[in-house]
Amino acid sequence: MSDAGSGGWAEHGIHEHLAHIPHARALGVVLVEYRDGHCVVRVPYSEHLVGDPDTGVIHGGVITAVLDNASGMAVPRQDLAPEQRAIATLDLRIDYMRPAEPHKDLMVTAECYQLTRSVAFVRARAWQADDEKLIASSVATFMLGANRAVPPGFNNLEGAK
Repeated sequence: MSDAGSGGWAEHGIHEHLAHIPHARALGVVLVEYRDGHCVVRVPYSEHLVGDPDTGVIHGGVITAVLDNASGMAVPRQDLAPEQRAIATLDLRIDYMRPAEPHKDLMVTAECYQLTRSVAFVRARAWQADDEKLIASSVATFMLGANRAVPPGFNNLEGAK
């Protein structure tokens, strides 16, 4: 489920974490690159993601979901206490610049640019694999410690430091 090379994602169990997000599985989200605070994902074009059958354009909700997922994955967790690792989206603001072109993969890069004791701030951008022109960009905030349960894939980070 990944094109990612070696790096922090292996220690973090990010694949396990991604596998536990039902709508990420349904969308076919593939991890391309990961390190604490940064990730790149790809969504291969598929007919079931199309919002307008006449044009073949990917539905805007797919772009929203992938921006939210990638942004959440970019929240650094390695140095967080286990009870802080579960997160919840507090706010997600998206600027849509153009529709995605039919039959092209969707790419999203997300980066956490500020982390406080209780909130993570993330920016992300969506584009298509062969064209760096933006489709959408987003800024998001995530509450840390949203659930006392440790999220799948982030339960054994102490050995990853």
